[in-house]
Amino acid sequence: MPTSPSLLTGPPAPSSAPTRSRRADLVMVLVALVLAVWVTSGLWRDPNGRAITVNSSDQALFEWLLAFGAHALTHGDNPLFTYLLNVPDGVNLAVNTSITVYAAVFAPLTYLIGPPATFLVILTLNLAATALAWYWLLSRHLVRAPLAAGVGALVIAFSPGMVSHANAHLNWSAGWLVPLLVWRLFALREPGRWLRNGVIFGVLVAVAFSIAAEGLFFTALALVVFLAVWAAHPANRATVRAALPDFLRGTAVTAVVAGVLLAYPLWLHFAGPQRFHGTGFDPVVHSEDMAAYLAYPRRSVAGEAGLGTSLAPNPTEENSFFGVPLLLLALACFVFLWRHAAATRRATLLALGVTAVVFTVLSWGPQAVVDGERTGTPLPFEWLGRLPVINAALPARLALVVAPVIGLLLAFTVDRLRTDPPRRRSAGLAWAAGYALALVPLLPTPLLTIAREPIPAFVTSGAWREHVSPGGVLTPIPLTVDVTPDGQRWQAYALAHRQGEFALPAGFFLGPGGPDGRGRIGPVPRTFDSLMDQAGRTGRVPIITEGTRELVRDDLRHWRVEAVVLADRVHGAKYDLDEEALRQAATDLLGPPQRVRDVWLWKVPPAA
Repeated sequence: MPTSPSLLTGPPAPSSAPTRSRRADLVMVLVALVLAVWVTSGLWRDPNGRAITVNSSDQALFEWLLAFGAHALTHGDNPLFTYLLNVPDGVNLAVNTSITVYAAVFAPLTYLIGPPATFLVILTLNLAATALAWYWLLSRHLVRAPLAAGVGALVIAFSPGMVSHANAHLNWSAGWLVPLLVWRLFALREPGRWLRNGVIFGVLVAVAFSIAAEGLFFTALALVVFLAVWAAHPANRATVRAALPDFLRGTAVTAVVAGVLLAYPLWLHFAGPQRFHGTGFDPVVHSEDMAAYLAYPRRSVAGEAGLGTSLAPNPTEENSFFGVPLLLLALACFVFLWRHAAATRRATLLALGVTAVVFTVLSWGPQAVVDGERTGTPLPFEWLGRLPVINAALPARLALVVAPVIGLLLAFTVDRLRTDPPRRRSAGLAWAAGYALALVPLLPTPLLTIAREPIPAFVTSGAWREHVSPGGVLTPIPLTVDVTPDGQRWQAYALAHRQGEFALPAGFFLGPGGPDGRGRIGPVPRTFDSLMDQAGRTGRVPIITEGTRELVRDDLRHWRVEAVVLADRVHGAKYDLDEEALRQAATDLLGPPQRVRDVWLWKVPPAA
């Protein structure tokens, strides 16, 4: 049996080097870009005027992170801690998804075309780059046939989980990091190059941490499981013994380099101000339903045909949703490859299989949920999820590790069939039909988008500077949180257009204040924001007393607010808001507003 070149078995001999077809590479680039633009096409219609329907709040957050990161870079501010949100306590961005590298690299583009358009460029490039990075790893190191590399790469890059997280998650959609991490990890075993390879890998780890720390953590866990199984196999013991000294030296260098580069972010993360331990997300809610592995995702051909389900906690977390045909195909590929594999290849297949099973079981969370019903049956994550760091992970996302395993199995099988075709034509047709039946229903469809509320001329014209001192505090109503993200969109616009700084008393971020010392989204509510949320959400003006007004004045003094602003149109990420009820409630609390451009404004006198 011909064996494919492998990162695991050493550099391939010149005679077995993968086919480097420029035409195939070009086709892959075009296909990856077309699919990435297709998935994000709803936003490309009007990058500054549309938002992702199911996750406009996260989109606003990442746009803000791009604008703030560019501002911090050009003004010498701390990119990992800010007092522009959550006045007066500030926000520790190191325990949030700060995408620092993206913010720095794309800062010129953010200033040139604005945060929303830059967000769209990065999101599209993330999807395309994920496909191309996996294609490069497969075609240059793991398989011979470009078709095999292309199939595997596209299955991974546009898997249901990746398309689901393309709903505004710039961190999780950066799947291109994973094949690079795999490549550089196995490069550590190269004889005599442990120092060079350790430095390169350390820098890559630091970059990955700054873009997708949780994804880096999951990748590390998956590689530990894979390597443990692979290295323990009898067929690999001699290889492991020979490579171990250089591998360990390279790993030590990696740890030192990454540790130096990440020393301050890690200190902020674990010991800095406004830190927290664990998140406020319920691990049972954010677990993968066992039936989800058999289901189809909503943003797919099958989903458009009415076969999609609502088994995920929300549309951005369809992390498995492979469908029965793909799971059966993956199993058939595993059996086929196993039957024709030498001992070393079987070690790789075993390691892949164990990794997929382990992460599938862990993704089910602390207790089994089947078709929406909680069974109460405890699962391994019930105990594993109590460990530090792991207690901050959402178990459902561990299912994202399974997609690359499936993609690799499909790629290896295509490579085998291309280099050693079946003797009977009917067998080849059966394989082709199996791939079509499994993959066509999963072809992605464009993300759903909506028209976003325009940023008021009060902000875009810079008129806000006439009512707020430099660096002073302004708040829209309702206050800025995940479900009402307008304030951060306004602030992002001001920062990206070099208008200066205004601070916000709240914001969409993860910070302390959750139960049992865990984190929560946004600040702990106070009287003013609770009243505004009630008015906007219900359309009913709360009962206002003089005692209520005094509590609200205390809140505004605590936040050092100089101006309260209500736009004519307010965006609610999860529900519609009643602007008239908001205006009436604010008037009852603060007195009559003044009309400034296209907003209602209440000036807050300075504290005596």
